[in-house]
Amino acid sequence: MNDATEQAEFDSDIFLKTLTSRPGVYRMLDENDNILYVGKARNLKKRVASYFRKSGLSPKNQVMMSHAHHIETTITNTEGEALILENNLIKSHKPRYNILLRDDKSYPYIYVATQDAFPRIAFHRGAKKKQGKYFGPYPSTAAVREAMAMTQKVFRIRQCEDSYFANRSRPCLQYQIKRCSAPCVGLVEAKAYQEDIDNVIMFLNGKSQQVIESLAHDMDNASQELDYEKAAVYRDQIARLKKIQEKQYISGDGGDVDVIASVCQSGISCVQVFMIRGGLNLGNKVFFPKHSNKATPEEVLNAFIPQYYIGKPVPPCIIVSAEPHDADLLVSALGEHTGHNIVIQHRVRGEKSRWLQMALRNAEHALGQHISSKVNMQRRYEALQEALNLEIIPHRLECFDISHTSGESTVASCVVFDDNGPCKTDYRRFNISNITPGDDYAAMEQSLSRRYKRIQEGEAVLPDILFIDGGRGQLSQAEKVFAALQVKGVTLVGVAKGERRRAGEEKLFLSGQKQPYILSANSPALLLIQQIRDEAHRFAVTGHRQRRNKTRRTSVLENISGLGPKRRQKLLRAFGGLQGITSAGIDDLSNIDGISRTLAERIYGMFHNDSD
Repeated sequence: MNDATEQAEFDSDIFLKTLTSRPGVYRMLDENDNILYVGKARNLKKRVASYFRKSGLSPKNQVMMSHAHHIETTITNTEGEALILENNLIKSHKPRYNILLRDDKSYPYIYVATQDAFPRIAFHRGAKKKQGKYFGPYPSTAAVREAMAMTQKVFRIRQCEDSYFANRSRPCLQYQIKRCSAPCVGLVEAKAYQEDIDNVIMFLNGKSQQVIESLAHDMDNASQELDYEKAAVYRDQIARLKKIQEKQYISGDGGDVDVIASVCQSGISCVQVFMIRGGLNLGNKVFFPKHSNKATPEEVLNAFIPQYYIGKPVPPCIIVSAEPHDADLLVSALGEHTGHNIVIQHRVRGEKSRWLQMALRNAEHALGQHISSKVNMQRRYEALQEALNLEIIPHRLECFDISHTSGESTVASCVVFDDNGPCKTDYRRFNISNITPGDDYAAMEQSLSRRYKRIQEGEAVLPDILFIDGGRGQLSQAEKVFAALQVKGVTLVGVAKGERRRAGEEKLFLSGQKQPYILSANSPALLLIQQIRDEAHRFAVTGHRQRRNKTRRTSVLENISGLGPKRRQKLLRAFGGLQGITSAGIDDLSNIDGISRTLAERIYGMFHNDSD
């Protein structure tokens, strides 16, 4: 009776009569106020009314409306504002019936610190707050690393941090392998280094042909001056640049273009985005948007484009494999957002058509691989159910691992898998503290307690199976934590390496069972366990290294009272680094300008025992 009463509270006829015809956003909500779907409309009244037709609704909308309890709306001034608001709401709430773009990381860029006397080139992601020039965006970190490696090989520009650069007394390994010209120790003149920087900027702007012509001119001048060694350097730079051109060059027309192809099959979609900047192919990125069954490529692109671009750089030209339903609105909204004209092209010829075919082939190939992987993953889950004698097929797995170096900077990792594989947005790391260094049991207990206390408070959902990297000892810690927190319904499994610590010889210890399980090396269930165990190990090691490096970057000099940044810098320059300071005597230290006898004794005492 209560359900019927609550359902009657929302009268669609009255709601539609009072609904405005202005642009806006509407939200379908269930009886628990969970957002099922977010949509935009040029005319709210007409668009929302279409969901209450007696016939003609798509299967997806029929299912959605069977769960919808009431509707909320937000009126906007323009349809463009509605598009942006819709995009923000979809990203915030991730409604079940919307097409969702999961990957929302900021683009990576190449940063050149042009304000420095000897500028460095570096990887950058995030807000562009520093002075200098930014090049990109690039579709992935790998693409940035590749571009940076190429520029180093050709132009030998430094990548080191300013603090490292300022305290060098001799060239580093990068100079020895011909990846840097060693400006830190004066092995290259400022003018020559600046010429390389100018060429790097032209190259990253897609003007490699201009760079080649400039280098050819310099090579001729060096030859005429009989400086054949210098001419040979220019010759090698030109040869490398021509090889890069052969590998990356796309079109003589140049320009900045994104090519987006969408394909759908078996209720799964794939979107490929190729980034072309200044005529250079910077690489591609693949997406598998989440949506209900039977979405068309047009529908996927219509939802994908605003989520992908709003809040991020947009090139002047976007080539698509299928024309979005709201192409005119997208052009208008993105143009207003970026401040320059945007063109979305569907019917293209010549070189652009070849780009589009390339993107489509890549999308079809990636989708085929994804579907095969998904089918294979499902088989592994079924095999896991059979291997562990579970009543139902598990759908969510978690795995914990501990990483440290002799007890230093201990980090625990938690990785999560679902039916589609790794759920990286659900991964967590835990910095472990207040334990005896090297006590893996205490580290495991602390990380498990923190994780599942949060889950009990509603941060996430419980897994069906929890894997612990370790044997009975680590498993007992999990049993202890779950008993204390009153966590029920989770299968606990310890994954211990075999006697020879080889893959395929793992022993599985299940909570409540005395004898371990030993699966065959080619068992699909064991392959799944190895995959999540190895991912947990990778994630833990990465976190440990980051924490350890951060700790070790903090100089012991910073702990000496009275020794500020300027005095530390003077000491490092005078003695060539921390090792030189460590071996210096009190008299040597006190001879440095600004270092008193008392301070010198304090510094000396930091590195030496009283017996010294």
